[in-house]
Amino acid sequence: MSSGPLERALQVDIANTLPPLHIEHTFAFGSTTAVVGPNGAGKTTLLRVVAGLIRGGESRVTLDGDLLAGGHTFVPAHRRGVALLSQEARLFPHLTVRGNVAFAPAAQRLGRSEVAARVQRWLEAVEVADLADRRPAELSGGQAQRVAIARALAAQPRILLLDEPFRALDVEVAGRLRALLRDLLLDRTRTTIMVTHDVVDVVTLADSAMVVDDGRIVDSGPVGRVLASPANAFAARLAGLNLVSGLWDGSTVVSGAVAVAGTVAEPVHTGGHVTAVFAPDAVAVFRAPPSDASFRNVFEISVGQVVPHGDRMLVRGTVDGHVLAAEITAAAVTELSLVVGAQVCFAVKASAVRIY
Repeated sequence: MSSGPLERALQVDIANTLPPLHIEHTFAFGSTTAVVGPNGAGKTTLLRVVAGLIRGGESRVTLDGDLLAGGHTFVPAHRRGVALLSQEARLFPHLTVRGNVAFAPAAQRLGRSEVAARVQRWLEAVEVADLADRRPAELSGGQAQRVAIARALAAQPRILLLDEPFRALDVEVAGRLRALLRDLLLDRTRTTIMVTHDVVDVVTLADSAMVVDDGRIVDSGPVGRVLASPANAFAARLAGLNLVSGLWDGSTVVSGAVAVAGTVAEPVHTGGHVTAVFAPDAVAVFRAPPSDASFRNVFEISVGQVVPHGDRMLVRGTVDGHVLAAEITAAAVTELSLVVGAQVCFAVKASAVRIY
């Protein structure tokens, strides 16, 4: 008998937890959902309830039709098929890299050859096979997090929980690990929930986004829709960056008639899907194309909105369907006579653009 859509999903109905959390949501099988919101909103509590690390008051958690928590039922964490990866690798210090990755498969009482095969597969997948005999103290932060990813996935979890896994890493290392994890999640063999404060994580890793505030869901849906129409102040700040998604042609991100040059943050293959990210305050506004050759990105924009943004002004406009924003002074708005419908040029230096 084939499984129905709700039987191949993670369903949560969380209520009366400490701290207070009231969330009802269905996470589709094979999907990756980014959970965003301000500090204290309840994001980590959600992960801990799903993981079975805390009892969720009157909560009910069902995975693939199996009741994990609800009523008198409470399946302990180690029997849920859940793996939790946080910003700290938390490797077992007394075990080698190989021993850390082998821990879960061995605990599942698999045969030695199967454990060894699974360990080798994930060591190679995260590119640390050459570090197999080292201990955690001999690893860099990025290497340790790679091993933590391998250890989590070697358990073949039905649910993968990510709690800001790149937060403690520098930008370049985080970019490489983000690319690695994105490729690993493409197999869609698990349900993934990722808590993050980074819009790049949301755009590059997630299928959908959930905005949580004060213990409740204030918005959820496809990433593009949630970021395009932010439901609260936090989501608006998260969505404040300019994002242009398209294909990498070897030197620029191409989306229709728009091409964006920038600094590549992680390995990119020609023809691959990428996203260019740049802040509104990195955008200069001109009435005509600038003569300064350092502005490699120049977009002809039709102004759609001019609104206050703190002590500055935010100018929004569209180019070939992309909504872009520039943050400039009120004096510049007056000097340029920026009104709705004005035709201007947004200019951005390639050094201010990161490509993921």
